[in-house]
Amino acid sequence: MKKHQLVFATNNKHKLDEISRLANLNFNIVGLDDLGFSGDVPEDYETLEENALQKARFIHERFEVDCFADDTGLEIDALNGRPGVYSARYAGSQCNPEDNMNKVLAEMQNQKNRTARFRTVIALVLDGENYFFEGIMEGIIITEKRGQHGFGYDPIFQPKGYNLTFAQMDQPTKNSISHRAKATAMLIEFLKERG
Repeated sequence: MKKHQLVFATNNKHKLDEISRLANLNFNIVGLDDLGFSGDVPEDYETLEENALQKARFIHERFEVDCFADDTGLEIDALNGRPGVYSARYAGSQCNPEDNMNKVLAEMQNQKNRTARFRTVIALVLDGENYFFEGIMEGIIITEKRGQHGFGYDPIFQPKGYNLTFAQMDQPTKNSISHRAKATAMLIEFLKERG
């Protein structure tokens, strides 16, 4: 049986690899490189939902392909939900993940409430229709970086019910519980139901 091909509108190799592993039994997930596209995909909105849809529609309209995109934010209660939609560029437009983590750790230095969550929203454009899938992973922000795996804020985020950060977990463990895994599972279930 031929696998259904879907374009994941991302230039992030880590995300593409993570989602491809989650979906590989059912669908052939390809990235923007496979389309020969290396430019920036716009994300100009104030919510994860709007950004994910903007990215998916941009690629769908440009290449006329079934496409999905995600937007993920780290929402920290003591920081009124920040960095949220600005998670990737929290420390400035030229920042890297280390800069972002350092900024969060500095802002959280004297905070007793360390609860936070990762939230992923996937927007799917399929046959011209829009669909949304959301995954949430509750946890806490620890006081120092731990672990070498993962990406983004993984070294400072400890998911609820675990004594390890995302960056200390092996890929299969993280993939089985993460916010992206939950949203992707809903996406895959939806696509399976549609055949």
